[in-house]
Amino acid sequence: MRTATITTGGQISIPADVRHRWGTRRVIVEDQGDALVLRPLPVDPIGAAIGSLAGPGPTTDEMRAALRRDDTEIERRRLKPGGRDRRSGQ
Repeated sequence: MRTATITTGGQISIPADVRHRWGTRRVIVEDQGDALVLRPLPVDPIGAAIGSLAGPGPTTDEMRAALRRDDTEIERRRLKPGGRDRRSGQ
């Protein structure tokens, strides 16, 4: 564990070996109430996130089918049994 001094301008120096290990120049500062956590921010956050949600789940076709079912159900509820639109009263 190392200590660091916060300047009057609010800056803190992170030791070079730690910066090089994480390979970043930016960090996220998280105040957890009883702790202050610095997390490295990737140079390309979008690129780093690609694939992070990969895993089992519905396919694109399954999701589209589910959305179509939802849309059909919404439309069915919107129309009265006689085919009249509840919103317009016709």
